[in-house]
Amino acid sequence: MAEPGTDDNRERVRAIFCAAYRKTAPPERSRYLDEACGVGTELRAELDSLLEAHEKWGDFLEAPLLGPDITPEEPLVMEGPGTAIGRYKLLEKIGEGGMAVVYMAEQEHPIRRKVALKIIKLGMDTRQVIARFEAERQALALMDHPSIAKVHDAGSTETGRPYFVMELVRGVSITEYCNGNNLGTKDRLRLFLQVCQAVQHAHTKGIIHRDIKPSNVMVTSHDGEPRPKVIDFGIAKATNQKLTEKTLLTRYAHLIGTPAYMSPEQ
Repeated sequence: MAEPGTDDNRERVRAIFCAAYRKTAPPERSRYLDEACGVGTELRAELDSLLEAHEKWGDFLEAPLLGPDITPEEPLVMEGPGTAIGRYKLLEKIGEGGMAVVYMAEQEHPIRRKVALKIIKLGMDTRQVIARFEAERQALALMDHPSIAKVHDAGSTETGRPYFVMELVRGVSITEYCNGNNLGTKDRLRLFLQVCQAVQHAHTKGIIHRDIKPSNVMVTSHDGEPRPKVIDFGIAKATNQKLTEKTLLTRYAHLIGTPAYMSPEQ
């Protein structure tokens, strides 16, 4: 994680400021800042102070804060349903985390199909976040298993934010599926075995997921039969190769994963 005053932290503050500056309605701006900074954080207080100063002093702060390549006359590109990223038209938001958002999108060329497109949130594209994002898409690209979502494509937006396109998984979490369909022990174990096989496949490729939990195992239908899909390799770790040339840092004593589902060694 970037420390206050580092180049990485300044880049993040600048990006969030520029995005918040575009949101003129106070409720919309406040919601964005809560999402981008967290409620009651030092970062949120810093951004509130910068925006308040900008409103008060105007042009005095405008140039250095926005920088030479971003001006108030140049609107930031805000993706959402109805817009396009590359050759993919965004249809609806289907998932969102702290650093990235996932859209159902439609590819029209050279073939027509529905896909899932994951992109880093505006203002979250720091070096460390980009490094983890690139590691996730490379981890997915290394694997080929029917119970792991496949990567189809990857690229960057016009403003340099990376994204990747993967198989669209339509389904519900494994616990929701089992409970909703009143599955017995035998059928539950059959699904669980497929999940174990997917995890084993990842391990043979040197990839450790590190966040296996019900919400990261979706059950979809394939030829009328339920099939689990392991998703979200966002904090995956490689044991025998580098997933990205960028440096990945984990703070000392900082938990990686979901405590209720973490292995003892984590």
